[in-house]
Amino acid sequence: MELKILPFDLTVCKLTDTASFDLNRPFFFLEKTDEELSLVCRTQDTPENVTDREDGWKGFRIQGVLDFSLIGILSELSGILAKNRIGIFAVSTYNTDYILVKSENFMQAVQVLTDAGYTMTQD
Repeated sequence: MELKILPFDLTVCKLTDTASFDLNRPFFFLEKTDEELSLVCRTQDTPENVTDREDGWKGFRIQGVLDFSLIGILSELSGILAKNRIGIFAVSTYNTDYILVKSENFMQAVQVLTDAGYTMTQD
């Protein structure tokens, strides 16, 4: 399976509203529940009206479109990283999954996943 390294730093944050965030940015995840409004975006695009913020994330994407009938892909990846004491923040889209790890653990994550047989690519 191929994993593509995202070429930018990421921030995970909570917002009070979306008024100050440009929805035309090239990459972000915006999630709203009955309890919070969360944003994952390129660090350089983080708006000022955040209530909580955690910088220092790097990420990769599982390449290709994942069929909903596929089972255990995210579980397998997170299990490999957990065995190596690397925490994750996962987000999903309709097509695929993204895994974020803290920047200080990113190179180790790339290495253990490569050792486990995953192919890493980048732009």
